[in-house]
Amino acid sequence: MTVAPSRLDQLAIDTIRTLSIDAVQAANSGHPGMPMGAAPMAYVLWTRFLRHAPHDPAWPDRDRFVLSAGHGSMLLYSLLYLTGYDLSLEEIRRFRQLGSRTPGHPEYGLTPGVEATTGPLGQGFANAVGMAIAETHLAAEFNRPDHTIIDHWTYMICSDGDMQEGIASEAASLAGHLRLGKLVALYDDNHVQLDGPTEWAFSEDVLERFDAYGWDTRRVADGNDTEAIAAAIEAARRDPRPSLIAVRTHLGYGSPHRQDTSKAHGQALGEDEVRLTKEAYGWDPDRHFYVPDDALRIFREAVARGEEWVREWQARLDAYRRAFPREAAELERRLARRLPEGWDRALPSFGADQAQATRQASATTIQSLAQAVPELFGGAADLSESNLTDIRDGGQYGAGDRAARNIRFGVREHAMGGIANGIAYHGGCLPYVGTFLTFSDYMRGSVRLAALSRLHVIYVWTHDSIGLGEDGPTHEPVEHLATLRAMPNLWLMRPGDANETVAAWRAAVARTDGPVALALSRQKLPVLDGTREHAAAGVARGGYVLAEAVGTDGVATQPRLILLATGSELQLAVEARAQLQREGVPTRVVSLPCWELFEAQPATYREEVLPPAVTARVSIEAGVSFGWDRWVGPQGAMIAVEGFGLSAPGPQVMEAFGISTEHLVRVARDVLAGRVRGVIASQPAGLAPHVAAR
Repeated sequence: MTVAPSRLDQLAIDTIRTLSIDAVQAANSGHPGMPMGAAPMAYVLWTRFLRHAPHDPAWPDRDRFVLSAGHGSMLLYSLLYLTGYDLSLEEIRRFRQLGSRTPGHPEYGLTPGVEATTGPLGQGFANAVGMAIAETHLAAEFNRPDHTIIDHWTYMICSDGDMQEGIASEAASLAGHLRLGKLVALYDDNHVQLDGPTEWAFSEDVLERFDAYGWDTRRVADGNDTEAIAAAIEAARRDPRPSLIAVRTHLGYGSPHRQDTSKAHGQALGEDEVRLTKEAYGWDPDRHFYVPDDALRIFREAVARGEEWVREWQARLDAYRRAFPREAAELERRLARRLPEGWDRALPSFGADQAQATRQASATTIQSLAQAVPELFGGAADLSESNLTDIRDGGQYGAGDRAARNIRFGVREHAMGGIANGIAYHGGCLPYVGTFLTFSDYMRGSVRLAALSRLHVIYVWTHDSIGLGEDGPTHEPVEHLATLRAMPNLWLMRPGDANETVAAWRAAVARTDGPVALALSRQKLPVLDGTREHAAAGVARGGYVLAEAVGTDGVATQPRLILLATGSELQLAVEARAQLQREGVPTRVVSLPCWELFEAQPATYREEVLPPAVTARVSIEAGVSFGWDRWVGPQGAMIAVEGFGLSAPGPQVMEAFGISTEHLVRVARDVLAGRVRGVIASQPAGLAPHVAAR
């Protein structure tokens, strides 16, 4: 039996609805239907269950709320304004306008109280799973008997669209396996999506699917029944599994002509329909952005409650600090996102006799960092033995060991990326995740949101070129370096030997305003002369002179030619320089492991490394040439791979595509003679199956 909300509850719920439809109508853009239908469940959650502090949005032990259905952003903005966050009614009026703090989809770091950047469906779902993982990990590490410092819940509201996205399915599967019992998802089950009824594309029983994932599932038949919603949340909180509550709502609830139609999904109702809808709610249709005093009073009770919760937690933290001063200091350092003093002092250094794949140097560096940076926490997508990402003796994170530091993500690259973002959003941990570089495509949406949200996430992407060999073109990345370099605020670092790898990790850990990707080799590489002394400073600047041009007298001189390279091709540039120097050509080798950092350097430094007067330049990289022209210039040449690779031993594949010392020397001679410029892409003899005639 449905229980109608009290008069005051209904007034508060309708305040959320009318603020949302007024803001969307004023912008003539947005998604009014979802806030109208989901307002009751959001109201119940925010006023009865969510422990938060509007005066202190960063309170560490707050419950996290993620609006995975980010298109319904006015639902969240209404709640934030009404409950007393630093978000004014004027900002609600400026929804979707230039410079407002109420953009079309929620953006982390822009609007107080927004826990995650959402909108691409499914992302928020995975973020919430990551937040729940972080909470359990920190609780296991820091809580002590009679001293519970980390103890909060993660809630989300998700939509039919979230349920259809693969990333949400991946994340839900892992969450059930990990038994993340303090994760509760409210599913806005309104049966309508942008194109039309969900039945056009979606007929599965979602609750049965989540049952199979190992979730607690339950259903609320009427999305306006606030008592049934509250009872379902109460029951979910008692279950040791993650919980999904399907709440049967009505998109555009109360709109006489738009309710339960896709017209209410992604466009303003229109002035006439707004009037009719307000009349259906019993509101004055001529009052816009109206907030009744009684409704505001109910919502603003959150301020006093939040202040009390923070005071009570602070008292517990003070007692914890007295009992466990070392642990308290460590927790506070991590929550402040400060690195430990001297964290990089023990990083390894490699000599000429220690040739190894950069993935192996990365593994050694991870072990060193794991001792000095205890917040380092992550894993790989079923490739830890190939990516070499495990923290030795770090255990295996799961229901039986929440303090362990190695996460087994399984073959779930996209969810892994979204979960890592959630761990970063939460705070207290430094997440890193690994897979093959070619599979970075599977997690690209999450990487983009990490860059947009300036999240500190580290990606360990190994097997970074056609040099991996026998696995063939399906696993050989060629366009990936270029496309990742095109992403704003992502640092892509492709170190050329073991020492550059250590330097890349140092830069990745030290960065605070965005993600860093490490592209690492499968094949063994020599430790290059000069990297032990110069890589730390050079990689931190994105590019540097690894080997200087010298004259016949052995004294450094202005180069006639500059060779540029990254990663495994850096050794080829060093070898080619030696040959050209013997031929009397003063040649400089420039290592460019991180274009983004190099571009950020002062022009004077860039011109020291790449003097404008030296126009004879050749780049070599086992990937597409796109982007290299900015460094090579119009008089230079770019040795690149403009195909998809081959299946054969790695050295043979490299040779077939002209990624060799001999080819580099020939091209360099031709550039000096003015015979060639532009892209130099060798075509292997014969046709690989994927380019054979059809």
